[in-house]
Amino acid sequence: MDLFDFNNNEETAKPLAERMRANSLNEFIGQKHIVSENSLLRRAIATDKLGSCIFWGPPGCGKTTLANIIALGTNGEFIKLNAVNAGVADVKKAVETARENLKLFGKRTYLMLDECHRFSKTQSDSLLPAIEQGTIIFIGSTTENPYASMTPAIVSRCRVFEFKRLTKEDIEEALYAAIKSRHKGLGKMNLSVDDEAVKHIALVAGGDLRTAYNALELAALTTAPNENGQIHITLADAEQSIQRKALSYNEDSYYDYLSAFCKSLRGSDANAALYYAMRLIEGGCDPMLVARRLVVHSAEDVGMADPRALQIATSAMYALEKIGYPEAMIPLSEAIIYVCEAEKSNSVVLAMYAAKDDAVSATEDTVPPYLRDNSYGSAQDKANSRAYKYPHNYGGYVEQQYLPDGLKDKVYYIPNDRGYELEVKAVRARKGKKH
Repeated sequence: MDLFDFNNNEETAKPLAERMRANSLNEFIGQKHIVSENSLLRRAIATDKLGSCIFWGPPGCGKTTLANIIALGTNGEFIKLNAVNAGVADVKKAVETARENLKLFGKRTYLMLDECHRFSKTQSDSLLPAIEQGTIIFIGSTTENPYASMTPAIVSRCRVFEFKRLTKEDIEEALYAAIKSRHKGLGKMNLSVDDEAVKHIALVAGGDLRTAYNALELAALTTAPNENGQIHITLADAEQSIQRKALSYNEDSYYDYLSAFCKSLRGSDANAALYYAMRLIEGGCDPMLVARRLVVHSAEDVGMADPRALQIATSAMYALEKIGYPEAMIPLSEAIIYVCEAEKSNSVVLAMYAAKDDAVSATEDTVPPYLRDNSYGSAQDKANSRAYKYPHNYGGYVEQQYLPDGLKDKVYYIPNDRGYELEVKAVRARKGKKH
């Protein structure tokens, strides 16, 4: 065996997801809002002018792949670390290498940091000066919200690009490419894959291309050839490879089930809402989509009639994120039942849209003088501020104009006669509020 055979064997031993990783923007799948032809990121990559940035999004959506494409396309040096096992010493070494590259060769150094949300404050502080001075171009990759999970000093010096889950169509496209590709994919295996199998894997993968590739490869490697030497992957093989039975629904019925779920929540039918939620999830829908819709409807359809509904729905979504399927289905089901059984009111939505309309169209919206920030104002400004009535000096409430003169008689929120809003009305009456 010569060196070339060894290299080829090493390449074919890699998982399909790694072999199919895009090497150029033309091969990159999904994230059109980030890498479209005239996008900021694409122009920056093409001109080698990319500044420090953070790629934030769910697993398997292309964050690391795009970072690797940047590495292949840049004239600079590229260092890759993982925040899970990289220490302060590794960061300092990378910074020192970057300084030498810049000083001796005039080359910029890109530092790709996977799982960057796992970086401690000490590690972040050791990297911060190099980012500020431009010694290193930082490219962080994370599945966690960087605004909440990372050091603000790092985030403020980076452009954050939010990646979305890949669509079912994106994943289908990638799977068909892997089936056909002889160089990187499964094209040499005499493989035949039913369309239903591809669609099922793409649907159940939940926007994670890595999961889809792994399922396809497992099905191909474990399915015996037929009498013609062909490996034929059916829907049943796909179900086994991705461990989820296919419940038949096409794209139209998927949206029908989702619409029925939402309207069952609004209609206070817990039995129907639970059924449609389970039908969606068991059919391959990401449970997080159901949880997100539940949170929205807890405010849209329950709203101020029972404000606890939003808390319970949000808690269920948090439990799903942290615990995962299937255990988190219990708190999610509890939240679905609560939202259904709660009193209903759409007063929040009506108030929101009414306020939004005025915010867009109002021509006179000057803030009353006594409500302005007069900390550094003139003597007149300070005199105006003394006209402000501090509610706590009046027992917690005092009648006072807060809206601008042009909107002073506007009423956006009107409580209904249901649930907690009855208490809101009673409190308003006790305060003597006019509206």
